[in-house]
Amino acid sequence: MSKLVTIFGGSGFVGRYIADRMAQAGWRVRVAVRRPEQAGFVRPYGEVGQVEPVMCNIRDDASVRSVTRGADAVINCVGTFDRKGKNNFGAVQDEGATRIARIAAEEGVQRMVHISAIGADADGASLYARSKGRGEVGVLKHFPTAVILRPSVVFGPEDQFFNRFAGMTRFGPVLPVVGADTLFQPVYADDVAQAAEMGALGTAAPGVYELGGPDVHSFRELMQLMLDTIRKRRLVVNIPFFAASIMGAGMELVQTLSLGLIKAQITRDQVTSLKSDNVVQDGAQGFDALGIVPDSMAAVLPDYLWRFRSSGQYAAIKESAGNLREG
Repeated sequence: MSKLVTIFGGSGFVGRYIADRMAQAGWRVRVAVRRPEQAGFVRPYGEVGQVEPVMCNIRDDASVRSVTRGADAVINCVGTFDRKGKNNFGAVQDEGATRIARIAAEEGVQRMVHISAIGADADGASLYARSKGRGEVGVLKHFPTAVILRPSVVFGPEDQFFNRFAGMTRFGPVLPVVGADTLFQPVYADDVAQAAEMGALGTAAPGVYELGGPDVHSFRELMQLMLDTIRKRRLVVNIPFFAASIMGAGMELVQTLSLGLIKAQITRDQVTSLKSDNVVQDGAQGFDALGIVPDSMAAVLPDYLWRFRSSGQYAAIKESAGNLREG
């Protein structure tokens, strides 16, 4: 019988890439999510019955145990940007990750992969970084042979980074950003998934891997790359950190008063995070140690950002026709 992997958050952005890879590798895939009725799109990743969404609440021991029992490997992809509520930083990225590792060890699971983030630090400046760091501590306490992956900002067709800012270009000539000089090392979602697959298969040694793509750019440079890709001109304006903190406080208040119906576009904790570079640290092991050559943004962004161009998928054809007329 083929081996079984349980992927917590397997229908999320990175999780779906991992689920696809594990199915293609011949594993049975259990996709553990809060709303399995919304995760049916993962089923075609494999043969009939090979990939199955199941309900799981990582805040509950019995729920986690029910989807972990019988698994040969577990992969935790669950993360959040919510500071408040039941599924907040601590509940999901600290307590939830620790619970998964503890129960996986108790159930005799052979391998565990945990998706964290660059900047994870139990004593970090932001609540987000601290919850990620404490989650790593909890994972290693109960599952010391785990593979921990720390990606920089992840890009791909379903991302909430380039897609979000490309969408903002529809509303005016100015593109505001916070931390324009902060450095990032964006990494393609499927490259992270390949690293996770290696961890589940046992071809990656236990330890922490920091995952960044081949290019390091400032936030401002990333926005310019995005603008060049969608063939638009916008003025990229940096919002000072002190002003962004005030904005974040106001937006958080609106979110609270609206009972969460109006989501904060930026929070004070995100502003704090943006003060630190999001790149692979010197000396950290990463893709090189795994034998993976990561894809560049230039090779991937045009494949999904074309829809933000004024002429959409026909932009290249129109440009080519214009060149012919000039000739």
